[in-house]
Amino acid sequence: MCEIREVKTHPKLSVNVNKVATLRNSRGKNTPDVLQVSLDLIKFGAQGITVHPRPDARHIRREDVYILKKNLVGGAAVEFNIEGYPSDDFIDMCVDVRPEQVTLVPDSPDAITSSAGFDVSKQTKLLEAAIKRLDGCRVSVFVENNLAKKDFDFLKTVGCARIELYTEDYANSFGTSKQNEVTARYSRTAELAMASGLGINAGHDLSLKNLKIFKEQIPGLLEVSIGHALISDALYFGFEATIKKYLACLI
Repeated sequence: MCEIREVKTHPKLSVNVNKVATLRNSRGKNTPDVLQVSLDLIKFGAQGITVHPRPDARHIRREDVYILKKNLVGGAAVEFNIEGYPSDDFIDMCVDVRPEQVTLVPDSPDAITSSAGFDVSKQTKLLEAAIKRLDGCRVSVFVENNLAKKDFDFLKTVGCARIELYTEDYANSFGTSKQNEVTARYSRTAELAMASGLGINAGHDLSLKNLKIFKEQIPGLLEVSIGHALISDALYFGFEATIKKYLACLI
């Protein structure tokens, strides 16, 4: 009799390359090359590339989005994830590009970085309209760790496939007396989302210091998106060694 073994999968690592584009833009030329860095990150083991093109184009530009989509091998091997506020311009671009995943975030145009998740119950019309227009892309919605089951039921009903847990609270609590309490809230939120049929992503301030414990404590984690900490670590370790360190946290 053949033995049937359960195949275990680990959360995927998607690298946000916004900071690479910020460095490039500071000199007005094409060094470092966002596409080449992205291809190298994939060669070193990253399973996805994330970009967040903002209206002021201070890091990732619209042309970067099209160049990456054209040159990345998509599908199961490498996932292209575009983050952004669901404005008409952003949705039009995503409909045209058709990345593997679109992550909707509630950033204002002048935000330095993402600083909150969606309060879904207050943004139902905006989210429903955006998700319906993005039919054909996997849609993830950036959320806080305090939503109710009805919020996740709504997202599932209108066609959302995943949520991305906004993890700044976890990062801030890490190593403090509040760590266990805060991590438990994230775990409960993930369980509620999965009960509604949604997949679980996570991102914001995850790092080599806190990623492994987060992965161990959050049920159903499918993907993490990490940019600032990973790029900062690469200044010391280099990209190849840094990617290996982050992948080791996800095993």
